[in-house]
Amino acid sequence: MSAWKIDPRGLLPAAHFIASPNYDERPVDTDITMVVVHNISLPPGQYGSNNVAALFTNSLDPNAHPYFAGIYQNRVSAHFFIPRDGKLVQFVPCLQRAWHAGLSSWQGRERCNDFSVGIELEGCDTEGFEEVQYTVLNKLLAALLQAYPITDVVGHSDIAPGRKTDPGPCFDWTKITIN
Repeated sequence: MSAWKIDPRGLLPAAHFIASPNYDERPVDTDITMVVVHNISLPPGQYGSNNVAALFTNSLDPNAHPYFAGIYQNRVSAHFFIPRDGKLVQFVPCLQRAWHAGLSSWQGRERCNDFSVGIELEGCDTEGFEEVQYTVLNKLLAALLQAYPITDVVGHSDIAPGRKTDPGPCFDWTKITIN
């Protein structure tokens, strides 16, 4: 498996790019030092649809599922999404600030979106993830570590305890390789 490389614009050519409007500029002179791992499935516990992409591009149909009526107006995104089949999607260039972490802090530092890359895995808190997702995640982490001065790889629950639970207890941190 050949190595992936983030380009100077913050894009990963190996990923399928779908532009999300839900991002803005990072604060000036802010290094990307953290990766935040999340899980998402829409509707919860259901996989294989385009609903995550629809949410991240503000095109989720509120009438398609009762759950969507409460979230379709949310303006959220992540830099990357890894579906259960392992086909990597990028929504926001790494150099931009995606809106994935919300109210958050890490080691006394607030606003984690300012200095992090968000990676969503298709899944939920109560079900294990696919091996291909871990493979793609590790390859993506290697590219991010090569491109940016990453010091921390954390879960959403680590930066928003009590508010968020993802990537959840079924996420196997021992399968993450950080070189």
